[in-house]
Amino acid sequence: MQKRRILLVVLAVGILIVYRQINPIETQVLQHLKGTTMGTIPYSIKYLAGEEEIYQSEIDSILVAFNQSLSTYIPDSEISKFNQEDTIIFEKNLFYPVLEMSQEMFENSEGAYDPTIGPLVNAWGFGPKKKSVLDSAFVDSLLQIVGFERVVFDKTSAIKPANTYLDFSASAKGYALDVIAHFLHGNDISNYMIEIGGEVRCQGQNINNNVWKIGIEEPNMNQVGGNPFATVFVKNRSLATSGNYRNYYKENGRIIAHTISPFTGYPISHSLLSASIFAPNCTLADGYATACMVMGLEKSIRMIERLNGVDAFFIYSGEDGTLKSYTTAGIESQIEVL
Repeated sequence: MQKRRILLVVLAVGILIVYRQINPIETQVLQHLKGTTMGTIPYSIKYLAGEEEIYQSEIDSILVAFNQSLSTYIPDSEISKFNQEDTIIFEKNLFYPVLEMSQEMFENSEGAYDPTIGPLVNAWGFGPKKKSVLDSAFVDSLLQIVGFERVVFDKTSAIKPANTYLDFSASAKGYALDVIAHFLHGNDISNYMIEIGGEVRCQGQNINNNVWKIGIEEPNMNQVGGNPFATVFVKNRSLATSGNYRNYYKENGRIIAHTISPFTGYPISHSLLSASIFAPNCTLADGYATACMVMGLEKSIRMIERLNGVDAFFIYSGEDGTLKSYTTAGIESQIEVL
């Protein structure tokens, strides 16, 4: 009886060895790809895969195609042609999804997220065109052509008034990130971290079998590289942060921030300094982060509480001038203020 058991064990081990030789377990390594997109915006992609699964050229090709569709800095891109010709039949499969998500964010934010604000962004010197000479009459005239409800679209085409200018820069980094995530999923990669210009998507675990840990920067205009204000564990979600402490200029002794209100036509000024949004995809996270910077703290809290699957971490200036934060219930257990 004992010999029979030993024989069965030996046989089982032998079968396992043969199986492993025929079907070897591929050792996964941490692949780390780096590059730039949308001009000079850096990207960093970490994922667990086989040693030969290096997708640098494929990802760079995806980003080139993305820019050729949606970059207003490229004169012959799809979106540039649309802005010039006012009608478009979609050439690529990128245009319709971002229009659809923009419609969702426009409605949920009651217009705070508005991809037609481009003329005002350009006028204030934050777009592909040089800053205009501004007065209240000129700002008011530009406000008359802002309004995403002017853009009419379906799955195959879109049309807009001649003076409406479309620009998805408020959610472009997040959308590009989602497109790369879709590519990785299509190649059976389920553990990764994608970062484009500060926007992040984390899926699964890192090489140490831990949830990916991301830092949230302290909003400080006086530092070249900001200190971490908080850290957060991000699993199977996207994170985007918007703030006015990096993209701004000074004019006549005052700070001109890059977030322009589609309601007033002027750069925003309120106590909310940084909005970090957690969402199922990074397009929504990126767009809602911008919307929150337009809306301010109280309105942003009310909006986030209405949205399913969306959480927020806000950094704002208290009445005494100190930095304070607000965290929604869905991420309280994952975030640590330093």
